[in-house]
Amino acid sequence: MKQRGPLVGVYPGTFDPITLGHMDIISRATKVVDRLVIAVATNAGKGPLFSADERVEMVREEMDELETNGADVEVHAFDSLLMHFAVDVGASVILRGLRAVSDFEYEFQMACMNTRMNPEIETVFLTASERQQFISSRFVKEIGSLGGDISTFVSPRVAEHLARRFAREGEDTAKLAGRTAAEH
Repeated sequence: MKQRGPLVGVYPGTFDPITLGHMDIISRATKVVDRLVIAVATNAGKGPLFSADERVEMVREEMDELETNGADVEVHAFDSLLMHFAVDVGASVILRGLRAVSDFEYEFQMACMNTRMNPEIETVFLTASERQQFISSRFVKEIGSLGGDISTFVSPRVAEHLARRFAREGEDTAKLAGRTAAEH
């Protein structure tokens, strides 16, 4: 019988920002794997609100408060193919969260492509818990940017990061508008 070492999983995402839904999946993933690598995709194509370094730092801050069920948890940025990153960190499992049936089709296609690239790495889907099913980073950013209450979607630390970013963007917009008016 083949002996296996510790089970290593990768949970990839942009985490722009990390939400309570992400935290739910991370907490539950630590019940399945011995070592969890949270892989923060640089993904400049998505136009993230926060830099990769800022997102990694936010995720690390959130991990300080998380019960990890004995699993080792690491946070790393990556800008390569996910399957290459998974091999680099010794993972045999990719963990993906599903909020709704609408997520499944995309995630299923991605899992099939990943399996074609490396059949040694399995994809495991974890469904979002009932209280977290509707949370998405995109909605959190939209609600927060318009002054809405995001306290039930993100931790207080993440809410503060968002508030500072939106305040800074508001100042930048006001400065730009002032320059444009002065030029005319």
